[in-house]
Amino acid sequence: MARGKIQLKRIENPVHRQVTFCKRRTGLLKKAKELSVLCDAEIGVIVFSPQGKLFELATKGTMEGMIDKYMKCTSGGRGSSSATFTAQEQLQPPNLDPKGQINELKQEIDMLQKGIRYMFGGGDGTMNLQELLLLEKHLEYWVSHIRSAKMEIMLQEIQSLRNTVST
Repeated sequence: MARGKIQLKRIENPVHRQVTFCKRRTGLLKKAKELSVLCDAEIGVIVFSPQGKLFELATKGTMEGMIDKYMKCTSGGRGSSSATFTAQEQLQPPNLDPKGQINELKQEIDMLQKGIRYMFGGGDGTMNLQELLLLEKHLEYWVSHIRSAKMEIMLQEIQSLRNTVST
């Protein structure tokens, strides 16, 4: 069954507009993650809601790192947006230094452990705004992964039930 074509114009009903924003934002971020996984691409997406709330996705590293890379690529924002990195920069994966990777992972583990203590009321129970935003980003990422895994399992179960019914 094909979907009808929608007319692209502003949705007047604020409730419908908010629902559409949430669904399409989720779809956009999901497609960006899929493209990153399938093609091993570095993708950064920044979305501001009508209320001014920031939603961002950086598939590899952080958004700051992605913006820095973009600024280098475009010569500080003055160059062409179609500029590319040199072949050597493209072939070298970021953070080749194992000690740097270890330190990054330790910091991420510490932040996640602090977030868990914060959520369950243990420890000092205080986090600054930056830590809370980072924790929120990690939680959204993992919720997305959990939902995807759940959907995959449900689809497999449906397919196996269909196979059992047809035989």
